[in-house]
Amino acid sequence: MADSPALKPARSIADANPVRWPNESAAYRAARNDLLVAEIELRRMNEAVAAQRRQVPPGVPVTGAYRFAGEHGETDLAGLFGDKDTLVVYAYMFGPQRERPCPMCTNVLSSWDGIAPDVEQRAAFAVTARSPLAKLLAFKRERGWQHLPLHSDLTGNFSRDYHAVSSDGGDIPQFLVFTRRDGTIRLSWAGEMGMDSADPGQDPRGAPDISPLWTILDMTPAGRGTDWYPSLAY
Repeated sequence: MADSPALKPARSIADANPVRWPNESAAYRAARNDLLVAEIELRRMNEAVAAQRRQVPPGVPVTGAYRFAGEHGETDLAGLFGDKDTLVVYAYMFGPQRERPCPMCTNVLSSWDGIAPDVEQRAAFAVTARSPLAKLLAFKRERGWQHLPLHSDLTGNFSRDYHAVSSDGGDIPQFLVFTRRDGTIRLSWAGEMGMDSADPGQDPRGAPDISPLWTILDMTPAGRGTDWYPSLAY
C-alpha cells in the first residue's frame, strides 16, 4: 500500500487562510485562525478515527433468533438487511413503559427522517423499539415522519442483548452496525460510551455526536447550555 501523502501543517494552512470579514479586528482574525488550526486538526482526527473503526476485525457473530414487526410485516434480523450487506440500527428509547418517547431520541430521528433514503443507498437502516408497532406508527404519523423504518422488538430480546435496556428495565439509546458476509451476521460496531466515560460537566455522548442539533449549537457562542433539552412540542 502506498504511503499516505504528507499533510500540510494545520498552522500553515490557517496562516494562509484568505478569508476576511467586513469590519473584523486584528484580534478577531488572530483568534479565528488559531481556532481554524484546531478545526483542521479535529477534522483530521475524525478521519483517523473513522479509518481505525474500519480496521476493527470482523465482529461478534449474531446467534439470537430475534423477531421484529414492521409496517410490511414480521421479520428477523436478516430480513432487516434487505439486499444490503450492512445494516444500521438505532434502538429508540420508546419502551412499553413510556407513554411518550424520549425527546432527544425523537430529535435525532426527526433529523434523520429526511436522509434515510440516502443512507439506504449504502446500507440498510432500521429503528427498533420495544413498544408495540401500533404505538410506534401512531407517533410516526403524529411526527410527520415519512421515511424512517420503525420496527417493534417483539420479545425485547434484541434490545436486552444489545444494551438498549438498563438493569431496571429502562431504555438506553443504542447505535449499532451489523454486517452480513458469507451468510454470517456480525455486530461490526456499537456505541460503548455512557455515564462511565462521560467527562465532568457533560452529558454522556459518543464522538462524533450523532445529533445535528448539538452540531449546530456547538457553533454558537452560548453552545449547548447546561439547562436546556429538546422537547416533543413547543
